[in-house]
Formats: sequence, structure tokens, C-alpha cells
Amino acid sequence: MSDELHYQTILELSVRIKSGDLSPVALTEVMLARIEALDGRLKSYATVMADQALAEAKAAEAEIAVGNYRGPLHGIPIAVKDLCFTKGTRTMGGLAVLADHIPDYDATVVQRLRDAGAVLLGKLNLTEGAMAGYNPAFDVPENPWKESHWSGASSSGSGAATAAGLAFATLGSDTGGSIRHPAAVCGTVGLKPTWGRVSRHGVLDLAQSLDHVGPLTRSCADAGIVLQAMAGHDPEDPTSLVAPVPDMLAGLDAARDAKVKGLRIGWDEAYATQDMAPDYAAAVVAAIEVMAGLGAEIIEVSMPERLREYLPAWTILCTAEAADAHRATYPARSDEYGPWFRGWLEQGHRHSAADYAQANNLRAACVGALRQTMAEVDVLACPSTARAAYPMTPEVAYGPVPKDRDPWQTRFTVPMDYAGLPTISLPCGLSDDGLPLSLQFVGHALSEPLLVQAGTAYERASDWHKLHPPGW
Repeated sequence: MSDELHYQTILELSVRIKSGDLSPVALTEVMLARIEALDGRLKSYATVMADQALAEAKAAEAEIAVGNYRGPLHGIPIAVKDLCFTKGTRTMGGLAVLADHIPDYDATVVQRLRDAGAVLLGKLNLTEGAMAGYNPAFDVPENPWKESHWSGASSSGSGAATAAGLAFATLGSDTGGSIRHPAAVCGTVGLKPTWGRVSRHGVLDLAQSLDHVGPLTRSCADAGIVLQAMAGHDPEDPTSLVAPVPDMLAGLDAARDAKVKGLRIGWDEAYATQDMAPDYAAAVVAAIEVMAGLGAEIIEVSMPERLREYLPAWTILCTAEAADAHRATYPARSDEYGPWFRGWLEQGHRHSAADYAQANNLRAACVGALRQTMAEVDVLACPSTARAAYPMTPEVAYGPVPKDRDPWQTRFTVPMDYAGLPTISLPCGLSDDGLPLSLQFVGHALSEPLLVQAGTAYERASDWHKLHPPGW
């Protein structure tokens, strides 16, 4: 097998698996060997499920051999963030207080991926409780592009594993940016679905009204394939949407090309380029020029004037909802929490009902203003995150919560979580230091197929998504 097999896309692999040219067992063995060889350095996996993965691969191979092919995920090795319950396998959520937590059922997203025939390689490391800091008892995943650099906060293991070729797709969660951040700084695609498009049943909460679950992959089409398998109403999650699930690859022809002529892209250049490193701003501007060259219509829009006022409300909402989510173990077992997340929960306990109400009103105002911004466009374009990967010191990683946290750094992620809008992030360049830069498209509710189409069109006109971190 090619040394580069681990970097092929799900679309490429699925054709070979369906035809019998590629064995799911052999593919899984390649991936497990790669994890064994490299993850001691990368630290992306919390738990490797080798025996179970091989059993699932053998079952997939047997089914496909007799003509029972389930679809493009059948026999594909993937991994999930260790927030997602896995029956009989520990789910820790980066929390020492849950180090011995073994669920007796699969999260809906895990079950649906199993139903699609995916092979589960294991569970991925993350920040404590899916916030921004790690528990000292857990590893900090490395950014495969540059060690000791930020790998994207909460879903850091998911971004690292996908980028370094240790899984063909991973699951992340996004409350304030943690599908987009790891996708951006690790150089992968990240698809945050519409809030409620994907069930959260069996997924540990950070802040229920803001949490989204979605895929990280190495192509936009692959992200659509994974989302297709997971999406849809779930009776176990009353917040899941009842809207039918469309073909996530709609708009792509048989060659998986995509057309965007006439696509109306909203563009606020000041929002996208001010307070940004010049190389990052230039990369995003160049990406917009590529889309214009493909026939998209670039329409000037203005982001909400009061955006700086709206953003700090996220901290109040998230800390308060996190305090509620952890009421069974915090403060009763507070000494088992790390400094970062313990400080976050302490903040949540200090907020009053009036604080929460005021923050929620600011959130609603932001959502309404964003709706006006996007009223005349199909998608909004901007960077995926405010900066490229930066150095991670133990103090940054483990806490305490920094006193100088700047809400303005969340301007490309929080408004979309407030509104529950779908987004897709994809590589659009490298910084002057050789680190990934990322373009984000934001769609209207339930417009994920359009985002996949727009992202695929950009991929067809560029090569950034084909780059991989050196040395892996």
C-alpha cells in the first residue's frame, strides 16, 4: 500500500473498498500501526480501540464481499472526540472526575456512524469539559504543523488526528469555535452543522444551548458524507430538528465538481481583515478573489455594529450552563478539576439569574443583527479564527483562566454559535511561518449542502487542502 494511503479522502477510499480493491481490514491495520508509531508524539488519542476496530473492519469486509455495501463510510476508519459515549469504552471528556466513566450505550452520533459501517479506531483527547484548558492529568495534543503550538482548544485531538493522517474523519464539538479552531490551525476541513441538525444525545454537555457536534475531515465532500450519516431527528434528543436530511453532496456532479456561478457571498472586508495578521488577511482576501473568479457574486455587507458589546455575553452563558452541566460533581468534587475549568465553573456559580437573562438578551440581539447582515446573501465569508497557531505553554494549557481573555478574539466563531448557523472551514493558505490559515463560509439554517458545494468549488480551484503537515 502507498505510504500516502493514510491521506486519501473518504471519497477516494470508498470507491476502492466498494470494488473490492481495498480491504477494510488492511486499511484499519495500516491506521492502527500509524497510531502506534506516531501518537506517542502527537498525543491525539485518549483511548485506542484496536481490537474492536479490527472486529468491525472484519465485519465490514464480510458484508461488502456478499454485496451488502452500506455506503461511502462502510469500512472507513474514523475516530470520535472523547465527549461521545461509547458503550463499554470509557468516555472521559478530558475530566479526571470521569476517568472511570464507562457508558452502557452509544451516543446517537456514534451509533449512526456504526450503522453507516464506519470503523471506530478510538476516542480523541480534548480540553477539560470541552472548554479551553486541559486537566493536568491529561495529555495536550500537539499541533502536527508545529509542536508546542495551539492545536485548536476543545477538539484539539480531532484536528491533530485528522491532519496527521491518524483517522480519515473525526468528530468534534463547537460551543464557541471548537470545530472551526482545530480545523483552522491544523489545516483541515471542519463542518459545524445547524444547531439541532445533529443529535447531542450521549454527548457530554458544555453549554447545551450552544453545543454543536460535527465532522473534521480532509475535504469538504468528506465532511458532507460524515454529516449525512449523523444528521436527523432523534427522539432521545428533544432539541434535535425534525427537518428532513437532504443530500449533503447535492450540487456536486458525478466528478464531484461544484459550480458557484451566481452564489451571493457576503463580505465585510473590515471585519475580515482588521486586527488580523497581514498574511492571514491577505490569504482570506485572495480566497474571496478565487470565488469571484469562479463566478460568485461578492456583496458588501456590514457585521452588527454592536458586535463588541454582544461577544462578552458568551462567557456568562457558557459558564452558567457549564455549572449546570457539572452540578453532580462540582463543587462536591472540585479538587478533581484542573485550575482552568475549575475557575470556569466558579464563574458560572457566581452569575445571577439576572446576569444570565441580560446575556441571553444580548445573544438574541446579536442573532437578529446577524440575520439582517445575511438577509441578501447566500453565505457569509470570513476567517475561521482570529489567528494562526501560537505557542502553548503549560500555563496557557492548564490554567488558571487568564484574566486578560479578549472576547474580540471570538468574533469569527461566537456569533455563529449564538445563532446556531451552519459553517464550513477550509484551508486557504499558509502563514509566513508555514502554519495553516483558514476560510470560513457561514450559511443560513439547514444550508449545509450549499456550504459543501461552495467549499468544494474553492478546493477545485486551489491546492491548500492537499497540503499535509511535514514530518508525519
